Amino acid sequence: MSGVPGWLGRLGESLSRMGERLDERRAEAEREDPLGPPYGPDEAPPVPVRSEVDPDTAAPLPEPEPAAPDSAPAEPGSRSVPAPPSYAPAVAARPDPVAAIPWGMRVAAEAGWRLLVLAGTVWVLMKVISSVQLVVLAFVAALLVTALLQPTVAMLRRKGLPRGLATAVTAVSGFVVMGLVGWFVVWQVMDNVDNLSDRVKDGIEELKHWLLDSPFHVTEQQINDIAKNLSEAIGANAEQITSAGLQGVTVIVEAMTGILLAMFCTLFLLYDGKKVWEWTLKLVPAQARPGVAGAGPRAWRTLTAYVRGTVLVALIDAVFIGLGLWFLDVPMAVPLAVFIFLFAFIPLVGAVISGALACVVALVTNGVFTALMVLVVVLAVQQIEGHVLQPFILGRAVRVHPLAVVLAVAAGGLTAGIGGAVVAVPLVAVLNTVVGYLRAYTTEQALRSTPEPRGATAFAVAPVPAPGSVEGERA
Repeated sequence: MSGVPGWLGRLGESLSRMGERLDERRAEAEREDPLGPPYGPDEAPPVPVRSEVDPDTAAPLPEPEPAAPDSAPAEPGSRSVPAPPSYAPAVAARPDPVAAIPWGMRVAAEAGWRLLVLAGTVWVLMKVISSVQLVVLAFVAALLVTALLQPTVAMLRRKGLPRGLATAVTAVSGFVVMGLVGWFVVWQVMDNVDNLSDRVKDGIEELKHWLLDSPFHVTEQQINDIAKNLSEAIGANAEQITSAGLQGVTVIVEAMTGILLAMFCTLFLLYDGKKVWEWTLKLVPAQARPGVAGAGPRAWRTLTAYVRGTVLVALIDAVFIGLGLWFLDVPMAVPLAVFIFLFAFIPLVGAVISGALACVVALVTNGVFTALMVLVVVLAVQQIEGHVLQPFILGRAVRVHPLAVVLAVAAGGLTAGIGGAVVAVPLVAVLNTVVGYLRAYTTEQALRSTPEPRGATAFAVAPVPAPGSVEGERA
C-alpha cells in the first residue's frame, strides 16, 4: 500500500506538465496567426460601438435593420459573409433551365423523340418484312382467301358436317375453281395468239393510214422513223430483254412457292383459325388484351365484308365489260374479262390499267372506232360500279376516303409491287376499324373508372331538359 501514493503523485505531475505544454503551443499558434481573436478562450468578443454620426458628412447614420427572426444563428467558429448594402443593385437569380424553355418547344421536343422512336420501329419492321416479303405476302393472301371461304365452312358446319370435312371440301373446291380459271385464261391466250398477231398487223396498218389521213399532219417518213427507232431500241436492249426473261423464270418459281405456301396457310386458317387467334392474344400484354380481343372480331368482319364485296363487284365488272368486248368483236374478250376481274382487286388504279389494256387491244386489232366504243363501255361500267355497286354492296363497313385509297395503293406498290398494292386497301380498312374501336373502348373504360358525382356535384352536372321536351314541361 506504500507504493500507491507515489504512483498517483507521479501521474499528477505528468498531467501538469502536459497542460503546460498545451498552453505554450496555444500561445505560439496565436502569435503566428495575426487574424486570430485578440481575446482569450474564456473571454467574450468585444461589441463594436456604432458611431451615430458619419465622419465624412457629419450627418446622422440610419438605424440598422433588425435581423430576421427566422434566420438561423451562425455556427461557432464560422465566418459569416456580410450582407450587401441597401444601395447595391439587386441581382436576379438564374431561372430553372426547364422553366426557361417555352412550353411549345418542350411539347414539340417530347413529341419529336417519341415520333423518332416510332419511325425507327416502323423502319426496322419494314426491313424485316422486306427480307421475308414472300412469306408475308403469302400469309396475307391466305388471310384474304380465308375471309372469302370461311362463310362456306360455317355454312357446311351448320348443315352437320364435321369441321375437318367442311374445311377439306371448301378448300379443295376453292382451289379447283381458281386453278380452272387460271387454266382457262392461259388456254384462251394460247389459242388466240396467232389470230391476235395477224389482227395486230392489220390494225397497225389501219392505224398508219388513219394517221396519214388525220388532221395531225403526220407523214409516212415520220412513221417509218418511229418504227426504225423501236426496232433499234429492241436490238440494243436484247441483252437486257434476255436477262429480264431469266428474271421472269425466277419470278415464276417464287410465285409458285408463294402459291403453295398460301394454300397451306389457308387450309390451317380455315381449320384452326380460332385457336390461332387465341394463341395470338396470349402474346398481347394483359392490360391491353381486352381491347385487342374486342377489336379482332370486328377487324375480321371488316376484312370478310371487303373481300366478298370486292369479289362480287369485280365479277360484275368483268361480266359486263367482257360482254361489251364480245359484242364489239374484240379478240381475246374472255382473257381480257379475267384480267379486268383480277385488276379490280386494286382499287382505282386497277380499273384504269385493265380498261386501258382493253382499249389498246381494240385499237390495234379493230381500229379507232372500236377502241372508242370499248372506252365508252369501260367508263359506263366503272361509273355504275363507283356510284351504285360499291356503296350498296360494301356499305359503310369498309368505307375509306379515296385519298387514303390512292396513297395506300401507291405505298403498297412501291413497297411490295403488285402484291403490296392488292393488300394495301384491306389493310387500311382493317386498321381504320381497329383504331376506331380502340378509341371508343378507351373512352368507355375511362368513363367507367370515373366515380359517379354525388350531392351538389351531381345536381350541377345533371342534364338540363330542353324547353319543349316533356321533362321541361313537367318542370
